[in-house]
Amino acid sequence: MDVATENVDVESGNTSDPEDDNCSDNDFEPSKLGTKEYWEDAYQKELETFTDIGDVGEIWFGEESMSRVLRWMDKANIPENAAILDIGTGNGAFLVELAKHGYRNLTGIDYSSASVELARKILQAEDLTDVTVKEMDFLNCHGELKGFDVCIDKGTFDAISLNPDNSKEGKKLYLQVLKDALKDKGFFAVTSCNWTKEQLLDRFSEGFDFVQELPTPSFQFGGKTGNSVTALIFKRLH
Repeated sequence: MDVATENVDVESGNTSDPEDDNCSDNDFEPSKLGTKEYWEDAYQKELETFTDIGDVGEIWFGEESMSRVLRWMDKANIPENAAILDIGTGNGAFLVELAKHGYRNLTGIDYSSASVELARKILQAEDLTDVTVKEMDFLNCHGELKGFDVCIDKGTFDAISLNPDNSKEGKKLYLQVLKDALKDKGFFAVTSCNWTKEQLLDRFSEGFDFVQELPTPSFQFGGKTGNSVTALIFKRLH
């Protein structure tokens, strides 16, 4: 359940003034991108395409979004046996890259059944049979997600923020589930095309320490400099 950067316009992206960066529960208009139905339909089409011609589909945020997190993991000396959770795994492309990078304890979850089927087929085609993929709603995991050293989110928090059905509660629940899923001093890597650095720092200020911002491409618009994508690393504190 990733969110593509092409769906974000400049005004709702990461170019806001500092005084407008405080988190609000009404930051964005509701969108179909926040619904399960949208993602189920999207991944069903990608599943059919993969079955027909072997095309794995779109890599949301591009391949660089995966590479920058992998570079950070190398520098942070994340061990190959670290328990890693890919939240909203989509087509499982990040799981493939993590496995090829040597990580051996990988779990991907998504609430779309078509996404899970697609990810499993792609992993099987890559002969990566030891990667766990589960059909699971992160916000309704009923305490099943525990003991992870690293949690990775590439667009799922964005989608939850766009949910027409009570995104306010969804964002609060996301924070609590994330805390429960991570070990003490575990890391959270989040990539967003909707939230600025300041907003994410505010949103994850409770129970987390900010570690660093990962470099993303910047641009200028209307005399302002901003980033279409924000990528941050946090550490879980109990």
